[in-house]
Amino acid sequence: MSISRIELLQAFDGLLQPERFKDYGPNGLQVEGKAEVSRIVSGVTASRALIEAAIAARADAIFVHHGLFWRGQDGRVTGWMKQRLQLLLAHDINLYAYHLPLDAHPEWGNNAQLGRVLGWVADAHFGEQDLGCVAPAAFADGQALADHVAHALGRAVTLVEPETADGAAPRPVRPVRPVRRVGWCTGGAQGYFESAIAAGADAFITGEISEPQAHLAREMGVSFIAAGHHATERYGAPAVAAQVAERFGLDHQFIEIDNPA
Repeated sequence: MSISRIELLQAFDGLLQPERFKDYGPNGLQVEGKAEVSRIVSGVTASRALIEAAIAARADAIFVHHGLFWRGQDGRVTGWMKQRLQLLLAHDINLYAYHLPLDAHPEWGNNAQLGRVLGWVADAHFGEQDLGCVAPAAFADGQALADHVAHALGRAVTLVEPETADGAAPRPVRPVRPVRRVGWCTGGAQGYFESAIAAGADAFITGEISEPQAHLAREMGVSFIAAGHHATERYGAPAVAAQVAERFGLDHQFIEIDNPA
């Protein structure tokens, strides 16, 4: 089975509704390839490694969360940008990329799918464009939650716990407050931390943490877990691509390109 690249674009747009979002780059078809698509490869980022793997898989289209073009970037086609575009154009591969719309989809998006992997269904939302999720949880403390996340994602995570009652640095022998509600937002959403707290979260999970954010987490009384940008955003793209591929009878393959970040 095959469909036209325009039909495929309409299917992705219809599911993800990019017109609803103010985003950091263009959503949709970023690089035009062959007119007919029968095989889709999904991945997290349109890296050269993913493009090369898609070529080896004989893909007609690539579907990703992180595309090639971002607001404010240098528009010259040199270096790594030339190499990636050259591969796509030489092999006539369509590149579809959806950023915030893929984070936000209530069933197949990154946040919903991370919740599925961790065992939660959101009952509230927070942050810009309601991207963040909150759900009931039952963990003795932030360390117990961090252990659960690390086990589910198969990787080490960074846990920053609140200061102890006397203001000292947190000690493993002294437990912090239990986690009854957990908030999360995939990728680089550390700026949503205070919004998560306002939404009632006892702990917050995202992909990254910066130096000043660690101090803020200690002072706010809420555990902060950085579980990896790639690791938290590896579930939405294959979920969406699989849904669309199944609808039209297309072949689909998710290709994991390991990333420690």
